[in-house]
Amino acid sequence: MREGYSILLELSDVDPFFDKKKRLLNDMGFDVKEIVHIKSSLDRDSLSTILNQMLQIARIIHLDEVELYFGQIGGLGFYSPRNEMEAQNFILSLIKSALSHHVRMQTHALQDLRDALINRIHELGTEVKVENKIDINYKCDKEKCLVQWAENNGAKTRLQIAYVEGAGRGAIAMEDMEVGDIAMEIPASIIISEDLVYKSDMYQVLEKIDGMSSETMSLLWSMKERRNCNSQFKMYFDTLPENFNTGLSFGVEAIMALDGTLLFEEIMQAKEHLRVQYDELFPALSKDHPDIFPPELYTWEQFLWACELWYSNSMKIMFADGNLKTCLIPVAGFLNHSLHPHIVHYGKIDSTTNSLKFRLSRPCSVGEQCCLSYGNFSGSHLITFYGFLPQGDNPYDVIPLDFEVDQVDTMVECPLSNWTTHMVRGTWFSENQNIFHYGLPSPLLDCLRSARSQMPFTKTLIKANMEVDKEVLEDLQSTFNAMMENLSDMDSVDRESSSWDVKLALQFKEMQRRIVSSILTSCSTGIKLVEHELSKCKAEE
Repeated sequence: MREGYSILLELSDVDPFFDKKKRLLNDMGFDVKEIVHIKSSLDRDSLSTILNQMLQIARIIHLDEVELYFGQIGGLGFYSPRNEMEAQNFILSLIKSALSHHVRMQTHALQDLRDALINRIHELGTEVKVENKIDINYKCDKEKCLVQWAENNGAKTRLQIAYVEGAGRGAIAMEDMEVGDIAMEIPASIIISEDLVYKSDMYQVLEKIDGMSSETMSLLWSMKERRNCNSQFKMYFDTLPENFNTGLSFGVEAIMALDGTLLFEEIMQAKEHLRVQYDELFPALSKDHPDIFPPELYTWEQFLWACELWYSNSMKIMFADGNLKTCLIPVAGFLNHSLHPHIVHYGKIDSTTNSLKFRLSRPCSVGEQCCLSYGNFSGSHLITFYGFLPQGDNPYDVIPLDFEVDQVDTMVECPLSNWTTHMVRGTWFSENQNIFHYGLPSPLLDCLRSARSQMPFTKTLIKANMEVDKEVLEDLQSTFNAMMENLSDMDSVDRESSSWDVKLALQFKEMQRRIVSSILTSCSTGIKLVEHELSKCKAEE
C-alpha cells in the first residue's frame, strides 16, 4: 500500500474546450484524470515540485477561451492573474478536502502543502493589489441605512460602504481578512428574484404573453416597486441612482465619438433590441391594464432605467432547490468589479444557512476595497451594460478577426488549427517577440501561414517560409492600418468640459487605439526581423 495521500485533478468531460485542454495536458505529460501522490513527509524541494506539478494541471483545467487562445505570458507557465488565482484556489479546495478525510492521520505534508499554497496566494495578492482613495466628504447615509436594514434581517458583513474616487460607491474592508473568510453573507429572504413577481398582481397578465421571460417580468416588477412607498425593499430602492450612466444612456455626441469602434456597434444593437422589446409591450399593457401598469410608470425612459439596473446590478444565483435565477442582492450590489478580484465564486445559496456567502479567494487588508468579478468581459461590454472601464490592461479587450481561410482545417500539423475564430489584443500581454511569433497570437499566425503554404510551418522550416511570414505580417499591417485610420484623431475634443458619456467614449477610443498601435508595432518589428533574416539567407547563398 502506497504511503501518504492521493489527490485527483480532473478535467471535466463537458468542458467546452475539452479537446484543446486535453492536448495541452498530454503535451505536458499529464492525463485528463491525473492522480498526484503525496508522501506523508516532504522536504522543501519535493513540496515545491508537487505544488508546481499540481499548478500546471490546474492552470490548464481553468483556462477560459481567451487564455487558451493567447497562451502563456512570457512563456513562464503563467496565463493570467485570474487563471492563477483560480488554479491556486482549486488546489487549496482539494487539499482542504483531503485534510478533512484524513482527520485521524498525521497530515503534516498536506498542511505544509496548504501553507505553501497560501503563501503563493498572498504573493499574487500583493502583486495585483490596487490602492484606492476614499472620499471622506461622501457620507453614505442612505447606504448605511440599507446595511442596517439588511443586518436586522439577518445579513452579516465585514465591509462598510464608502465612496471610492474613480469607482463610485464601493465596499471597504473593516478588518484584515484571509483566504476563505466570508466578507459578506446575505440571507435568501432579502434577495430580489422572480419569486416576488409570482406573488404580484401583474403575474396573471404577464404569464399569458408568449416569450415572456422571468428576467423581463422581474424588470417590469421593479419599475413599479421602485415607486411603492410601502415596499419591503424601499431602503434598497432609495439607494439606487436616478441615472446609471451606462453606455445605454450615451447621448448623440458620445455615440458620434465612438464611430469606428467596436463599442459603437455594441451600443446601437443593444439599444435597438431594447426598444423593440419595449414597443412590443407598451403602450398595449398600460391600455389594457392601467391599474397594474400605470402609463406614467412605464415610459421608455423608466424602462431603460430598469434595464440598466438589472444589467449593472443583477447576479445569477443558484438557489437551494437547484433553480438558477437572475437576482438583485441588496448591499452586495456595492461590490465593484476588478480585473484582480478578491471574490470569484459567489453564485450559490448555502443550503445549510439559506444564505449567499461572499468568500475571499485572496486576502483583503483593512481599508482596502473588496472587489468581485462581474465576469470575463471586454471593455466594450462593461461600458455598455455597467458604465465603466476597469483599471489596468484588460486581457479580454480583444479585437475579433474574420479571415476566410479554406486550408486551415485540413492542416493536421498546425497547432490549435481548429480555432474557428481569431482575435488579437494589445501585445503587452504577449510573449517576448522573436522570429517565430513577433508578439502576435500563435493560432492566428499558424492559421494565416497555413493558408499561404502547402506544408506545416515548423521551426525547422523557418528559412523556407520567410516569404510567407512577410506576406502574413504585411496583410495584418494593412488590416490594422485601416482600423487606425477609422479611429480618428481626438485631440480636437475639449475633455475638461465634456459630458460624462463623451469622456467615457474617448477613454474607450484611446484604449482601442493603444491596442491597434501595439499590434502595428509588432507587425512592423516582425517585418524588419524577417527582412533581416532573408538578407542573411541571401548572403549565405
